[in-house]
Amino acid sequence: MSEPERRRRHPVLPNAGQLDVPPEARAPVEGELRAEVKADRGKILLRLAFLTVTLIALYILWPSLLTVLESWPDLLTLDPLWFVAMLVLEFASFVCIWGLQRLSLRTQRWFAVATAQLAANAFSRVVPGGAAAGGALQYRMLTEAGEQPTTVGTGLTAASLISTGTLFMLPLLVVPAAIAGRPTPSGLAQAAWLGGVVFVVGFFVGWLLITHDRALLATGRGIQRVRNLVVRKGPRTSDLPERLLVERNEIRHSLGANWWKALLFALGNWLFDYLALLAALAAVGSFPRPSLVLLAYSASMVLAMIPITPGGLGFVEAGLTGLLALAGVNAGDAVLATLAYRMVSFWLPLPAGGVAALLHRRRYGHHPSEGVVA
Repeated sequence: MSEPERRRRHPVLPNAGQLDVPPEARAPVEGELRAEVKADRGKILLRLAFLTVTLIALYILWPSLLTVLESWPDLLTLDPLWFVAMLVLEFASFVCIWGLQRLSLRTQRWFAVATAQLAANAFSRVVPGGAAAGGALQYRMLTEAGEQPTTVGTGLTAASLISTGTLFMLPLLVVPAAIAGRPTPSGLAQAAWLGGVVFVVGFFVGWLLITHDRALLATGRGIQRVRNLVVRKGPRTSDLPERLLVERNEIRHSLGANWWKALLFALGNWLFDYLALLAALAAVGSFPRPSLVLLAYSASMVLAMIPITPGGLGFVEAGLTGLLALAGVNAGDAVLATLAYRMVSFWLPLPAGGVAALLHRRRYGHHPSEGVVA
């Protein structure tokens, strides 16, 4: 083969330095590469910092968490019927959150919503700051099941806002009675009556805020005034009432005429869970004032939202045990009741979430192209 023919068949490509690419064309590409590397490095450092904070928090909270976990042999001394009651109440709580999400997603399917919520709930409780990752997993599973991505995004956001707002509303309903110091019946049946009263009052307050602009604006102004009095450093908030009104309108638009059903489901979700805590206290033979227990419960659920440890692990155990002691529960009973309650509300849903994920995947399949965005 002649030399010209060999070169024609096997040309020698120039290296990068020989390419006739002007510097002004290479500069933007190099700048984008540097920016991507810098962004990736920043994400890694942020995750390492978050993991470090999580480990420090667990180290600090470990004594309180260990005190609760060491009481697990005492669970065998409790009447099994109380565990049955707690499981039934927790199941009712989960059904309520599924009903709320069905309404906000505007779908009739229970299976897809329930399995996605159980799997996301379990996933969010095993990773630090898992609320975002759990929400992303639930989004992916629902879109795999055939739900519209836009509807899923707005629907899950609306359900989360309603649920969180309902939780923050609960303490406001019992603070006047707790401060007034009126005698409250201490039996479990009377506690259930209190839950029913809170349910009715909570529904009325929620209806008032959803349907009447003046009530919502007045509430927003009151919250804004308190916020500005407490937080003196930094800029003062001046547009909170208007922002609440905008968010309320978006939620009402998403739910349509079913807003009142969504409010019932949101209240049922928290109150059935609260009754499970009361059942745990009754199981250890403790019957404190239900209004104070509701305050302790509400505060512990806020602690569970702290995105440092998975599912508020350590924060809830330490906080709920201390708050129950303040409510008049014996320290030993508070520890054992907290462990029993967390057993059915935190630990048992973890394997249930794994089973739900497998059932969801078996029915709807898995699309590798749609990954979880943490």
